[in-house]
Amino acid sequence: MSPLYYAQASALRYLYPKQSVMKKIITTTALLLFINGLSLAQDRVKDEAAIHKQVDAMIYSWNHHNYDDLKNYTTEDTDWVNAPGMWWKGREESRYAHQVYHETLFKESVIEKKSVAIRFITKDVAIAHLYWHFSAFTAPDGEKPASDCIATVVYVNQNGKWLMTAAQNVAIDQNVQQYDPVKQMPKH
Repeated sequence: MSPLYYAQASALRYLYPKQSVMKKIITTTALLLFINGLSLAQDRVKDEAAIHKQVDAMIYSWNHHNYDDLKNYTTEDTDWVNAPGMWWKGREESRYAHQVYHETLFKESVIEKKSVAIRFITKDVAIAHLYWHFSAFTAPDGEKPASDCIATVVYVNQNGKWLMTAAQNVAIDQNVQQYDPVKQMPKH
């Protein structure tokens, strides 16, 4: 054997004293999996932050009563179902309908974000449940009091940007909340 062979073997024994080859492979694999897991967790944190930023952009549009920026946080084929059940299909219908209502019913209305819960379906699809508070507004049939709502929003990652592709908003009826069967559900 050459002196180089003995030098390499000696170096390996120095770096990994008394470890079998299998143990070295397992240790290296575990380390790589751990590093990969950290990378995925960091990506998830960045994705959640990006979705929160898009939620804030939607609230900004509402509170400033201007939906010209809708294109910055929605897909072209976005769908929106509002609390009374109107279904607006595509970005143009969504922008137009929101803008009309913000020039009439909601011209002084503001919303306040209470909480956002995000669940990832795949690495490029997430569902956000937004709990928010609407200020009072004047509807054709009279003044509507301030209320809480919950929206389910589907976000997709397109070209590295999280965009809303579907949403439905529901007004929370406080009078029936006490009858929610889940509140009486036995805990295991």
